[in-house]
Amino acid sequence: MPAARLPLDEQLTALRTTLSRNEPLLEILDRTAALDLPNWYLTAGCLVQTIWNTVTGRPPTHGIKDYDVFYHDATDLSWEAEDKVIRAGRAAYAGLPAEVEIRNEARVHLWYEEKFGTPCPPYDSVEAAIDSFAATTCCLAVRLKEDGSWRVYAPHGLSDVFGLVVRPNPVLAPREVYETKTARWRETWPELTVLPWPTPAST
Repeated sequence: MPAARLPLDEQLTALRTTLSRNEPLLEILDRTAALDLPNWYLTAGCLVQTIWNTVTGRPPTHGIKDYDVFYHDATDLSWEAEDKVIRAGRAAYAGLPAEVEIRNEARVHLWYEEKFGTPCPPYDSVEAAIDSFAATTCCLAVRLKEDGSWRVYAPHGLSDVFGLVVRPNPVLAPREVYETKTARWRETWPELTVLPWPTPAST
């Protein structure tokens, strides 16, 4: 049975099996855990695209531009504090055949409007930031717990990602962000079913 149709507990097993085929991803999880960042997750495209690659028979790292590590630390919202973590990460990930981007999601509201043209309320957690991704399919995150088990955050479930369905999430990101991303993804994974951005109902 396709993973998209499995019960959730079996999908979680399939998720770990699938992501474990991406060796840089596993190494990033290990090295990030050692950084001991508050409320951290590996999230977004690197996870979803590893699954797309596996489902479509491509190499696990095919088309993955970078690996996003989010953490949430509201105790110091200065760029200097975030940059210190970024530099620590750069040292931790040295030698990996992958680009890793670390971001403090407690600071996103300070720069989001200037970059994307719409205001962003302060996030109170990494989970809140993930909830605002432009596509629900990308609302997926994993981190290692102290006992080596995985904590998985998937507020929209896993069926879409295993089923190669990309669904819009019009809660924050502008339509242009969704359409730009999905156009790029379709070039690399033409098997995707990309659902359109919702249009306002006519009165």
